[in-house]
Amino acid sequence: MNRALDLFCRSVETIAGVLLGAVTVLVVASTLGRYLLAWPVPDSFDLSRLFLGACLAWGFAVIGLRGGHIQVDLLAETAGPRLRRAIDAFAWGLLWLLAALLTWKMSGRVHSALVSGETTFDLRLPIWPFLGLIWAGIAVSLVTIGVKLVGIATGRERVVSADGFELDEASRGLR
Repeated sequence: MNRALDLFCRSVETIAGVLLGAVTVLVVASTLGRYLLAWPVPDSFDLSRLFLGACLAWGFAVIGLRGGHIQVDLLAETAGPRLRRAIDAFAWGLLWLLAALLTWKMSGRVHSALVSGETTFDLRLPIWPFLGLIWAGIAVSLVTIGVKLVGIATGRERVVSADGFELDEASRGLR
């Protein structure tokens, strides 16, 4: 993976990490407020689920480039290099199709929330910006999966196991 893509991955991981940190702080503050002060943080449930959705969407974008998801490749392991590349390209093509459908459906959900004026329960915050953040993460994953798919289809990249990838990062001093 070249330097620009690595920097891009780190930026996406940072966004996901900041969102996950926000969820953690929000849940802890609300729990402490509820049980110690009898006053929970308003909208903590709505905001935490929306931020958690954004964490997942942005984490999905990282999977597109790093490929660190769960892999069951019993068939691919026994295949030769050309057939394995075809199997990997097919699998990543299906993943890209899933991401495209998810992007399309999320854009409809964002539009629906914007038009209807849907808000959170307590503070009446509009939820479309949060849904837009989720949509953006999924849209970025469409790009990252596409880059990986082109790399696999052209033979410039190969799919490695998550363990192999971590060993490669460790040897380059990234972990």
